[in-house]
This record gives sequence, C-alpha cells and structure tokens, in this order.
Amino acid sequence: MTAKLIDGVAIGKELRSEINDGVRKLLEKGCQPGLAVILVGNNPASHTYVRNKEKSSIEVGMKSEVIRLSEEVTEAELLKQIESLNADDTIHGILVQLPLPKHIDEDLVIQAIDPKKDVDGFHPVNVGKMLIGQQTFLPCTPYGIMELLDRSGVDIAGKHAVVIGRSNIVGKPMGQLLLQKDATVTYCHSKTKDLSSITKQADVIVAAIGKSKFITDEHIKEGAVVIDVGMNRDENGKLCGDVDTEKAKAVAAAITPVPGGVGPMTITMLLKNTLRSAEMAVTEGRCSKKA
Repeated sequence: MTAKLIDGVAIGKELRSEINDGVRKLLEKGCQPGLAVILVGNNPASHTYVRNKEKSSIEVGMKSEVIRLSEEVTEAELLKQIESLNADDTIHGILVQLPLPKHIDEDLVIQAIDPKKDVDGFHPVNVGKMLIGQQTFLPCTPYGIMELLDRSGVDIAGKHAVVIGRSNIVGKPMGQLLLQKDATVTYCHSKTKDLSSITKQADVIVAAIGKSKFITDEHIKEGAVVIDVGMNRDENGKLCGDVDTEKAKAVAAAITPVPGGVGPMTITMLLKNTLRSAEMAVTEGRCSKKA
C-alpha cells in the first residue's frame, strides 16, 4: 500500500478562495474584515509566523494590522493595547502571538481579548462553547484538520481516532472536535505505556507530540489515516513532522506531508474565523464603515 497524500496546500487554496468571496460580499456592505496581530519581542519563529499571517490576510482582501512591541513591554501596557483593539470596530479578529516573555501572564492576556474577537479560539468562553458543541471560534489547527478530513472524504463517524498529545492548542480540542463528529476518541501522551498497542487500533491517528519522526509504521494499522501536526528539524536540519512519512506511507491509506499538510490550514482557518467575526459584527451593527 502507498498512502495517498492529503494536500493541505490545495485544500487551503480552495478555502481561501471561498474566504475571499466572503470578504468581497462584506466589502459591498461597506465593511472590511480586519485582523490585528500583536507581536511581543524578537523571537525569529514568531516574526516569521506573523509575516505569513499579515501576507495571507492582505491576499484575501482583509485589513491587516501588526502591532510590534518590545521584549520589555509591561503586562499592563500589553493589556491596554488589547483593550484598545477590543473597542475598535474596524478590527474583528485579535491575535497575540505566543510565546510571550516570561514576565507576562499568557492566561491573563488571552482572557483580556473580547471573546467575539478571539479568532485563535483560546479564550475560556470559546473553549467552553466548543466543549458543549455550541457555535464558536475553534482553535485554528484542530479546525483545519477537521476541514482536511472532511474535504478529503474521510468519514470519521464510528471510527477509532487516537490523538497523541494533550496541549490546549492542539491535542485537547482535537479530541473534542473528533468526538463531536461521532468518532470514538483515545488520548495518548508522554506518560502513555505501550503506545503502539493503542495506536495500532486506530482508524485515524493525529500526531501532535513534537518529536521528530517518532511515529513509524510500527504504530500504524494498515489502512489508517495519519495526520501529522509536527514541525521539527531532523538530524540534517530538514523540516519534518512527528511521523516518519516514508515508513508510514507503506501501511497508511492517507497521510498529511510535512511541509504542505496541516501547516497551510492553520492560517487559513484563522482567516475563516476572522471573516465569521466580521459577518457577526455586520449582523449586530458593530462593523465600522471605515477600514
């Protein structure tokens, strides 16, 4: 068996075209969706991520605002900046790029964002709504994975899905979204004993553990679908995932490559959440005519 590659670039492009259409419809109503990103400090990876978000939002016709703050900014100053964006009717999505410097409380910062503008889906109000199945902003990476599965024709109802990882950003919400689509979900993590005995039962594996090429063919049941969330560097400095793709392809039915799988979907879903926030703002009369 040679696994089908699930093309996140192509699916993301299709979705961004739909988002662009939605932006145009709002522009006809006099409202331009606006995304604000706050970047604190000089983390090179964070700067790259923010540039990609800025470029992508402009490409679909959104207003993009990037606020760059020094590493020494105080927590109070950052919270004041968020408060200003909360009150700005030309901004519909607010994202604070993580990680933050150690002197700033990340939880406090996330909670300061208006839940109606929390397009990252991290605010406790939105996490709670997700948990009970209410309409809300979903965390972008798990949301993107659900779109990948759906648009690739993977029916997960009644299937056994194993999520490897339990972070608040990917692992925990991933399991909940799979559960809401009628999968039977098992969580595995760093303390799980005899991991392969569990993953070998899975129809769908989502690997989000941050260990280069950790998942091999020995962990995968023949015909399973494998979603690789990892972004690592191998011994040669080459980008790779949590799954050993070459070994996994021999047994899996479908797999996401790294790069070009889950990665492109994360920013795409951020744009989709921002569009939805702007649509809600128009409905509620909260969208400024100027942008």
